[in-house]
Amino acid sequence: MLLGVCSQSGAEDRPEPKWQHLTSRRGELPAPPGGSTQQTGAVVGDFDGDGVTDFMLAFRQKPPALVWYRRHTRGWDLYLVEKELLSLEAGGAVHDIDGDGDPDVVFGGDWQSREVWWWENPAPRFDPAVPWRRRVIKTGGQPQHHDQCFGDFLGTGRPQLAFWNQQARTLFLAEIPPDPHRDEPWPLTSVATNVRPAGVPYIEGLSAFDVDRDGRLDLLGCDSWFKHLGERRFKQVRFAVEGGLILAGYFKPAKYPQLVVSPGDGRGRVRLYECTGHPENPGDWQGTDLIGREVIHGHSLQLGDINRDGHLDLFVAEMAKWREKEPGPDHPGATAWILYGDGRGNFHRTVLVTGHGWHEARLADLDGDGDLDLLNKPYTWDTPRVDVWLNR
Repeated sequence: MLLGVCSQSGAEDRPEPKWQHLTSRRGELPAPPGGSTQQTGAVVGDFDGDGVTDFMLAFRQKPPALVWYRRHTRGWDLYLVEKELLSLEAGGAVHDIDGDGDPDVVFGGDWQSREVWWWENPAPRFDPAVPWRRRVIKTGGQPQHHDQCFGDFLGTGRPQLAFWNQQARTLFLAEIPPDPHRDEPWPLTSVATNVRPAGVPYIEGLSAFDVDRDGRLDLLGCDSWFKHLGERRFKQVRFAVEGGLILAGYFKPAKYPQLVVSPGDGRGRVRLYECTGHPENPGDWQGTDLIGREVIHGHSLQLGDINRDGHLDLFVAEMAKWREKEPGPDHPGATAWILYGDGRGNFHRTVLVTGHGWHEARLADLDGDGDLDLLNKPYTWDTPRVDVWLNR
């Protein structure tokens, strides 16, 4: 089925893709196994090295905890990654942890767990029924680990894993040990402690970008960016009036990148922040509302050149259901938007679909044709379920 997008009145005409919607509800993808109605995390990566991006989905409530959708010429095959019941949290990250040339995967435990794990990619020996080897990154301390990302934030020449520990109100860096195959916790550095985000009750959102253009990678988390000062010390620059999911890029020519913040598990405005002075001065960041209304549980924020015009675009979407014990949706009118950028800081806002629940959506080339597609794994709306929107 090919679907168009609905332009907002008065919007400037721009190239817009057609979308082919595939769903496990119609048997066009394998249904998530196990019957869990709480689908937490989603990550993308070329796990088998064939040049086409695959994806993994994480679950709690019922096993298996983690599965891999491996792309082939006609669709996707389902592979086990973690067959046991683990209470995995939203987020996840992909990186070649052991340096053997293939991507491994990280997920953290939720409010019931004090652990963060990584799974070793068994390439080139893949068996759909044989799980990947799981090893620990963190044990003990406080529970809940929503969001992770990799980057060389310490300037050591080797990436570290950044992750939130929500119940500890702490942002951690975990340094990959010389031999990560040893099943023992990684050394931890606290980036920020006693974090209390602006405008939201819940800490989430994590990514990486060189915010101040000094040639070194910075951390972006919730409502702030974090600059490494040396000797494992960081400066927090809180620039946003509300926290949430956070990404950075150049939507217009500027000395410094623009930062985008969208509410995750809550409601608020999607804002694009521009630096009007010095990036380490919170008052020099000015925000602009991109949607025109509050976004309700907007747990999907992605950026990329969706219509292949050479400019960055944004994808934003809302959850339809987040209360597990309620039979019906919490937000029946949940909306998914695509904001097409013109490279000058303006956006053509369109609606992809309404009435669908989105959670941890990913933009990636899922069919190997060179353009960006959309992956949607709802949290608890109409689950178990997975959807792919192919960019045509």
